[in-house]
This record gives sequence, C-alpha cells and structure tokens, in this order.
Amino acid sequence: MPELAAIVTGANSGIGLPTARELARRGARVTVAARDPERGGAAVAGILRDVPGADVVFRRLDLADLSSVREFAAGVDRVDLLINNAGVGMIPRTLTKDGFELQFGTNHLGHFALTGLLLPRLLAAPAPRVVTVASDAHKVGRLDFDDLALERGYGKTSSYGRSKLANLLFTFELQRRARRAGSALRAVATHPGATATNFFSVGPFQPLLKLFLRSAEDGAAPSLYAATSPLIRGGEYLGPRSQPLTPSKAARDEALAARLWDVSAELTGVRFGEFADT
Repeated sequence: MPELAAIVTGANSGIGLPTARELARRGARVTVAARDPERGGAAVAGILRDVPGADVVFRRLDLADLSSVREFAAGVDRVDLLINNAGVGMIPRTLTKDGFELQFGTNHLGHFALTGLLLPRLLAAPAPRVVTVASDAHKVGRLDFDDLALERGYGKTSSYGRSKLANLLFTFELQRRARRAGSALRAVATHPGATATNFFSVGPFQPLLKLFLRSAEDGAAPSLYAATSPLIRGGEYLGPRSQPLTPSKAARDEALAARLWDVSAELTGVRFGEFADT
C-alpha cells in the first residue's frame, strides 16, 4: 500500500486499535484520534511495540464537543483516509457539550462535522476515502426531526440504532455529492458484527457473552478492507466478511438523507464547501 496519511477516530480501543495498528504496519502515517490522552498514548505505545518504527501519533479529539472537533481539524495538514470509527452505545440518555443527545451527537454529528471540516484536505489527496463504521442496528433506527434530542421518549437500543441509521444515510449522501461534484472521494460504510469490545464489557453475563463475539481484530477487517482494497466502490456497505450488505429501506431513502444532511449542517455549522450545493 502506498504511504498515506490516515486518521482513525476511537483508535485507542475496540476495533479502532487493530485498525490503526494494521494501517501502521502497512506503512501509513496514522493519527490515533481519541478523547483520553492517557489511553491514546498507551495505544500509540502499544502500536510502536508491535510495529517498531511505525509513523503513529496521538491527537486529542472529543466528538461530543464541536469545539474539540474544530480544534482537531485545524491541526490536520494532510489526510488521505478518514476512518470514522469511534462511537458510544447502549447508554442512559445524556447530552453532549453542545446539547445533542449523546449517541446521535457523537456517532453522527461529531463525525459529520469532522468529515466536513477535513474535506478540503481530503479533496487534495489523489484517492481520498471516508470509511464510517455503522451497524445492522440501523434497522431499528428511526429519525424524528421534531425530537432529535429524544425528549419525548428514549431507548438505549433505539437511540443507538438511530445513530447508526444516520451513519449510513450520511455515507450514501456523501458519496452522491462526491459524484455530482466530480470528486474521486469514495465514501464507504461498514458493519463489524458483534465484537468483544467495550460495548460488551459490563454485566453479569459478560464472560459467557464473549465466547460468542468476534475478536476486535476480526471486527476491524471490514474497515481495513474498505480503507485499502482497490476493488472498493464508493457507496458500498460492507459486513463482517467484507461482503456487501443490503441496508434498510430507510437507509436508502435519498430524500431522508438529504434532509438529515441539511439538518446536520445547521446543527453543527459545518457546510462541506464544494459539496454543499451539489
């Protein structure tokens, strides 16, 4: 793989860590983007132990704080590959620093803003890619634009599904806009399958549950394939075996995607430059 500059959000743990490690092993310049400096530094140290001489650094990024997203993006000089991997799930109702429901605000709005702010650097790359980790949980997601804060009803699973539906709608709309603009950017979504990550790290059945979960390394495989394979086409949705999956009807709704894009741009203040009106 030719040398490229890659950013992996949430690369301090879960499937993000083996994703960053393998990209570094293949010669990429990798930025571990994560909220906690201690854990991020430990992730970088671990990658350097496994891949001596790797070009890997940590930079702080809190996707639940748009000021942090802007600060991070302002410090990026080059990016060929952005992997929107970080996420939270199955948590009690909480708000981001900017007042958004946390799962939607982190998993979708934070990554929407990050991608838009990095777009000029992505478009300067010869073959830019944006890989967003979604989930088949998107099939239980519903978007109510009159209650995006979920003040009238909150469910841990349904809220997570809503954020993953937003990830897919965003990916497909980003690809449509890239094509209309004549850009070489490829936007791809992945579903890692149920993996033994922090999502399943608590509860009385956790030791037994892990017997039925894929390893984080296996969970990283679709993201790595989407990031590196020359066969990838923009707008694909890849599953655990890196095979194309069929997203839900809602995820393929172009009108819904366009509305989500406009609402997300309004909420975050990020307009995507030359993709804004395509």
